[in-house]
Amino acid sequence: MYLFIALYPFIKGFEHCRPIVVVDGAHLKGAYKGTFVSASTLDGAGCILPLAYGVIDSENDNSWTWFFEHFRGAFGERVNMCVVSDRHESIIKAVSRVYPSVPHYACVWHLWQNVCKYYKKSKNTLSDVFYAMAKAYRQEDFDEIMKKVEDMDHRVKDYLMLAGYEKWARVHAPVNRGRMMTSNIAECINSCLVEERELPIIDFLEPVRILFGDWNCRNREKATYTFTTLGRKFQEMLVVNEAKSSRMTVRPSSESLYGVDDNGRRYIVCLISKTCSCGRFQLDEIPCSHAIAVLRRKKHN
Repeated sequence: MYLFIALYPFIKGFEHCRPIVVVDGAHLKGAYKGTFVSASTLDGAGCILPLAYGVIDSENDNSWTWFFEHFRGAFGERVNMCVVSDRHESIIKAVSRVYPSVPHYACVWHLWQNVCKYYKKSKNTLSDVFYAMAKAYRQEDFDEIMKKVEDMDHRVKDYLMLAGYEKWARVHAPVNRGRMMTSNIAECINSCLVEERELPIIDFLEPVRILFGDWNCRNREKATYTFTTLGRKFQEMLVVNEAKSSRMTVRPSSESLYGVDDNGRRYIVCLISKTCSCGRFQLDEIPCSHAIAVLRRKKHN
């Protein structure tokens, strides 16, 4: 009835990744039916790292609880761990049972689809606003955008509040979910196996193993030819931040505390706590443009 597979390279690889686990399921279309389920994350270069996968009879409370019990047996529980999914009720229940201290976050894309379904007249005007609000780094920015949502359609605000701000808004999250705002990486795995999901279960599992093996091999090759401290995706973010920092003015308050003027706005950077009042330094966990401006000043002094 149930099948769980966690390959050793992925178990070891997870030790070096942020403890953010994205789970999802997809129906098998062969004669024996069932549901393919997977758990995945992003590695240090921003590439998909599959963690575990398997087959269950259907997405219900017992099957998802069984999957997470075996996932915990293979991967344990880490500090600041979190789970991201499409808000399937059985996933929410299973996480609360197996990982009672681990927060569960909603995929903002699926949440937005619900908003479009229930409040069709407002979807065109609220699309950009909703995603900006979900990705906001500062509380004041979130509150300002939420006020716009309330003015446009107060029912949407009520719905999002009922869903729980901490479940989908980055600034309200009790544990840093990084840039993992959706369950897209799990959806990507499912989309790569559309034809294979029509095979009988045993025949289906071999293409899955080959796919994940190919991904792992390619990602290792990319890492081998990377000569920067960060992977390409995050190195590019750092380069952009460095370019922005050149136009900023830095005023020191102490050895570690600095004020940074950025186009008329003032931000506070603390090098000891690695924080900036813009919110990006601590949430992205790489220096924001304001922090880089401070580091550049210290280097030149």
